[in-house]
Amino acid sequence: MSIFPDNLFVGQRFAVVGLGKNGLPAAYALAAMGGSVVAWDDSPGARDGATGLTIGDPREAGGRFDAVVLSPGIPHRLPKPHPIAVWAREAGIPILSDTELLFQAVRRAGSAARFVGITGTNGKSTTTALLAHVLTGAGVRAVAGANLGPAALSLPLLPDNGVYVLEMSSYMLERLATLRFDVAAMLNLSVDHLDRHGDMDGYALAKRAVFDRQRLGDLSVIGIDDERSRGMHQRLAMTRKVVTISGVSRAGVWTENGMLRDADGPILRMAACPTLPGAHNAQNAAAVAAMASFLGVDRAAIARGLRTYPGLPHRQQLVGRVDGVSYINDSKATNADAAQRALVCYDRLIWIAGGMAKEDGIIPLVPLFPRIAHAMLIGRDTPILAATLREHGVPFIEAGTLENAVKLAARAAHDDKADVVLLSPACASWDQFTGYDQRGDRFAELVRDMEGAR
Repeated sequence: MSIFPDNLFVGQRFAVVGLGKNGLPAAYALAAMGGSVVAWDDSPGARDGATGLTIGDPREAGGRFDAVVLSPGIPHRLPKPHPIAVWAREAGIPILSDTELLFQAVRRAGSAARFVGITGTNGKSTTTALLAHVLTGAGVRAVAGANLGPAALSLPLLPDNGVYVLEMSSYMLERLATLRFDVAAMLNLSVDHLDRHGDMDGYALAKRAVFDRQRLGDLSVIGIDDERSRGMHQRLAMTRKVVTISGVSRAGVWTENGMLRDADGPILRMAACPTLPGAHNAQNAAAVAAMASFLGVDRAAIARGLRTYPGLPHRQQLVGRVDGVSYINDSKATNADAAQRALVCYDRLIWIAGGMAKEDGIIPLVPLFPRIAHAMLIGRDTPILAATLREHGVPFIEAGTLENAVKLAARAAHDDKADVVLLSPACASWDQFTGYDQRGDRFAELVRDMEGAR
């Protein structure tokens, strides 16, 4: 691994808008590669933290720009485009993601390193980290990033035999121009981000962009465990060969009676993978097996990598055991579909949920309500979730804060004879936290405090 040459973008001018975890590294990297960069953020504090960069509103900077690099969270169309995005579109300036510019930089540096793009409503972080773990364990030079972990332009320059494993959000996928994924996977589709894409058709179209520009000989992987993904597979299969994956039914790579397998036979039993519980993780493992095999990893190394995967924070992460009760941090579950994947893994539990609810709230989880001994509700949309629980006879307490919820959950676990307390909020976190990660970290801290008090 090495750094990029300092002349890759000489003569090109970029406006980088949004100086957060994607934008700031992008601005520094583009400048280090010879580009002329004008950086901007609507927050004065973010601008003050961008030392060593030329700060200014690009609309007032004058001259020609080759691209506007817009941070993923800033809308360029819906629900309301940022004024700089409106200006860029009217001026005919491309609006790109940092992943696009990583691809351009790698190719300009002369590297033929391969690119893997992984998307889907849920599971993409686990699948991205898991594939990178399997590849690295097999001796392949691989790095993971983009929507997961390091920003794309923070990643090093890889040699020809290297592999970039990129988690791709729908926001990133709609801002690509030339990036072609040698391996592209779309795991699943459920309702999410409709404010940014208008409706499910718009959201699905953004996700399908992971397959754009693929060539004969590239690998396309798609999950078939939900109706919308099966429909996408039927359309894609008319134009290319697609490997299907499933955690519950026969596919190109699938799990049957707890055994992960493909057409050549068994790969391993999922019970040997303690950090990958549930059918959703079986599908994630199937995706990784398909991709790793295509990238040259043998079956034994794939199995070894799946068994030794350490897991990711905030995704069904065991953060402590107190008085015989396991406390599970699944804060990454910011919608009902993601929470379903955790709830189905436990027969009886105390559930901590709430925050900023998505369109359907927790209604899709009704079939799993019998597993919930007691629910603790937090955050802004507690009344919405409470109404659904009340309608279906699920006991709940309006705890308000996570601190109260954890205390009440510990008491309820004892009274209701439940051996699991699950934080799987089914809601976004921004009403009370800076993100799902801060919410999960606070949960883990509260559990550690309980352990220390014993």
